[in-house]
Order: sequence, then C-alpha cells, then structure tokens
Amino acid sequence: MAGKLRSSNIVEGVARSPNRAMYYALGYQQADFQKPMIGIANGHSTITPCNAGLQPLADAAVEAVRAAGGNPQVFGTPTISDGMAMGTEGMKYSLVSREVIADCIETCVQGQWMDGVLVLGGCDKNMPGGMIGIARCNVPAVYVYGGTILPGRWKGEDLSIVSAFEAVGSFMAGRMSREDFEGIERNACPSTGSCGGMYTANTMSSSFEALGLSLLGSSTMANPDPDIRGGAARAAEVLVAAVRAEIRPRDIITRRSIENAVALIMATGGSTNAVLHYLAIARAAEVEWTLDDFERMRRKVPVLCDLRPSGRYMAVDLHRAGGIPQVLRLLLDAGHLHGDCLTVTGRTLGEELAAVPAAPDPGQDVIRPVDRPIYAEGHLAILKGNLAEDGAVAKISGLKNPVITGPARVFDDEQSAMDAILSDRIRPGDVLVLRYLGPRGGPGMPEMLSPTSAIIGRGLGESVGLITDGRFSGGTWGMVVGHVSPEAVDGGTIALVEEGDAITIDAHQLLLHLHVDDAELARRRSAWTRPAPRYTGGVLGKFARLARPASEGAGTG
Repeated sequence: MAGKLRSSNIVEGVARSPNRAMYYALGYQQADFQKPMIGIANGHSTITPCNAGLQPLADAAVEAVRAAGGNPQVFGTPTISDGMAMGTEGMKYSLVSREVIADCIETCVQGQWMDGVLVLGGCDKNMPGGMIGIARCNVPAVYVYGGTILPGRWKGEDLSIVSAFEAVGSFMAGRMSREDFEGIERNACPSTGSCGGMYTANTMSSSFEALGLSLLGSSTMANPDPDIRGGAARAAEVLVAAVRAEIRPRDIITRRSIENAVALIMATGGSTNAVLHYLAIARAAEVEWTLDDFERMRRKVPVLCDLRPSGRYMAVDLHRAGGIPQVLRLLLDAGHLHGDCLTVTGRTLGEELAAVPAAPDPGQDVIRPVDRPIYAEGHLAILKGNLAEDGAVAKISGLKNPVITGPARVFDDEQSAMDAILSDRIRPGDVLVLRYLGPRGGPGMPEMLSPTSAIIGRGLGESVGLITDGRFSGGTWGMVVGHVSPEAVDGGTIALVEEGDAITIDAHQLLLHLHVDDAELARRRSAWTRPAPRYTGGVLGKFARLARPASEGAGTG
C-alpha cells in the first residue's frame, strides 16, 4: 500500500479486539485485516426494472474485489422509480431519494471506515446521489452503471417509457386506437435496465465517463448484455488499484473535469436534470460551479448525437456506434475537452481516449462529426428575466419555433393541469404555469412528465408553452422551462402570475418574461401570503426545510 489504510484502525492495539471479533463472525482471517476494506453500495431492488438487474453486477464486483486482494463489504441504497411514481404523490420523493442515497453512502463508508467504495445504481437519482456521496467521503471510488433497457417494439417502431406517457394524450384525444394504446403500454419496457433514450439515467451515467469516475464504454451498454458483468468486475479491479495508488475523487472531480462532463451532456442532448445534479455534485466536491457555467458551455459545444427524446435513436444505438468514448474523442480533437484530467484508472482522459478512432464508422448516423452537428450550440439553455431572476432551465433542441408569447394558464398543482389538458381546455398559444412544485414548495421538485407528455400526445408540443418551478423528466421535450427560481413558495414572481397574463418564452434571447408592470407586481406581492407547508414531518418535511434553491442544485448537504 502507498499509505496507511483507513480500516487499519480495527487492528491496532488490544482495545481494538472487540472490533476484530465482529469481523471474525463474518468469516475473516487474520490476514484479511491487512487488506483494504472496499464498500459496494448496491442499489439492487425489485421495485423497478432500472435496478432489478443489478445483483449479478454486485456479485461480479464482490468476486473481483476479493481476487484483487480486497475485502468487499456490501451495503444497500434505496431507489425510487421515477417512471412508476410519475404523476403521483410518490414523485415528490424522487429528488429526495438523491439526498437519501448520498446520506446512505456517506454513513456507511465513514461509519465503517472503508478504504474505497464502488457505487452501483440504475434509476435516475442513483447516479447523482451516488456521486454526491462519493464526493463527500473522498475515499477512492468508482461508479458502475447498471445499464440501459432494450428498446420496446410495436408495429415496427422503437419504444421507450416516454412512448407510453405520450400515448395517454394521443389516446385521450382520439388520435390513437385502443389497440395501439394497449400495445405500446405492454411493449414499451421489454427488459431490465434504465429508460432507453438520452434521458436522465443515461445522461448522468454517460457524463461520469467524461468526469473520470466510470470506466470508458460502460454507460450505454444494455443491462441484459452479457458483457456488462465483466465491466463491473473490471471497475472493481480498477478501484482496488486506486486505493493502493491513493487516487481520491476530489483529485478527479475538478472544475475542468466538470466542464468535460457538461460538454458531453451538451453533445449528447442530455437531460435538464443534469443541471440540477451537477450543481449539487460540484457543491459536494467543493468545486465552484454555477448556472452561468452551463450557459458558457452551451455556447461552445455542439449537439452531435441524434438521440431521443428530441432525436431518433436510443442509447443502445449509440453504444453500437462507438458509445461515449467515440463522442469524447470527437470533442477532444475539436478542443472541447481537457484531456489532461485524471481518471480513476490513474491515466488521463486523453490517454484513455488515445485508442478510440478519430472518426466514427461512416455507416452510422447516430453520431455526427463536429463539422456537421445536429445543432451548432448546446441544447440546455439558462433563461432569466422577471419570471426567473435567479434562472431557469430549458431544453431548446428539436423546436421549430423556440419563441412563444401567450396567455398564462395558471395551476397550483400538477393534477389540475393534467385535467385541463386532457379535457381540451388548453389551446394553441397558451402558456401553462405550474407552480408551488419547487424543492421546498412541492416539496421535492416533482417531474412534470405527465403534463408535458399529454401536451405532446394531443399534438400541442410546438404550440403550447409550459413553465414550472418543478422539474422535467429527461424524456421531456417541447417549449418547456423548469427549475424556475426563486420558486413560488419563496415568493418568486411565478407566485404572482394571474390567469390571462401575457408571458414570453424566448430561447433566442434566453428570456422568461411576465408582461406585467413593476407597480402591479408590487401590489400583488404585498397581497401574497406564503401557503402552509404541504408536509411538516417525515422526510418530505425535512427536505422542505433544508433544500437549497434549484439554482443551487436543490441539495441538503
């Protein structure tokens, strides 16, 4: 070992004998106390297909840690299925689960004085929660992603979970037969693995390759792929080597490596949730990073990948086309990456990418060359204005007309907005305002995939705007703006909007503006009162009290 193991505290002195006694109960021998203790944070769960295929990967990691001379210590982390919770009160626990996962990892790694940790996860919040925990603990670590789901198929079309949500709007509008509606529902999710487009899970896992804390090529493989078990074993071997070399996460998570991760997110058309999560990851790693940094990166990096939700292809198609390593090599050669950033292997990102072809296979069209991008600039825009003084996030790819001015249709909860959409009370040109759904107001900043998918399904995706202090699914597209900050419960201007007020969403000018004069806004503000909290106890009450604004990542640590 290059230095003293943290876990060596259990063998020093007679006073440590009770500590050793408990390890002997687990089958340890005297020689085992000289080996590094490696935590395996296992997100396996039968709650969701995203996590139901993780146990074989955990088993492979355990075997590989032992073979590499370490002692594996397995502990669990929870998960919430965003897809299953969507549109219900359970969705309020999704972002909260990111914090719970981080707390679990910090508690076990620090409480048991582990020398390193391999974090294994699948569903959306597993990745940022795991990385926040990794950054807090700052012991050698690697992230292992459980893999994407295989595409569903119905009548010759690829499906994802978003297909099922959009089918609801189409069926209710009379634009889809019952046969197709039920066929999509039954066939959208054919295997274990996380949602199949460049949605939040695949966005975050892909970005970890660029960040340097996941192995290259690991993030776009399907969970049923037999090679994925070998990838988990290789990651475990790399982790034991990183413990010996004393390579720590905060050696890897720097401002420059976060720029690499965000460049990859822009190039792949990734989820708006990545903005929220990287603000929180940066804070946990004590790296300076703000909303304005995302806008700076957006202007530099083109969108290269034609991926759902706004594009054509799924994550498995990207994998077959060369995966994230191919995209990173293109970005590196174009000067959009810092190739000197350290990775968990002990090699730089540039060294890791040296063997990747300089250009993708010309027979594929998932990945575009840098000189022929899908969009010349990135797709995650930071909007500001009198409706979002501290910022808001919009995904502007795939829009024919990224500017709308229309009358506000105001809703203080998600269900009333859904009722209005499904009962044909929303018209082209309207701008829906969904509020009191932020980190503290929701609480938990629930995702609005049900309303946005219903809008798409009813054919209004290009003609209706939607703004919210809540979040969006990585599967969302359209004229939608989320993470509005300050949020309504804190007296943000979004709380003062009245039915019929004119609102402008302008992605060209990065503007979110309420057409009400300052005097009238002042009058409304003086009459506004903060609503009573929806939850006062339990984990949601705790989150509502502790969460930072969305513009700061909505974390609690």
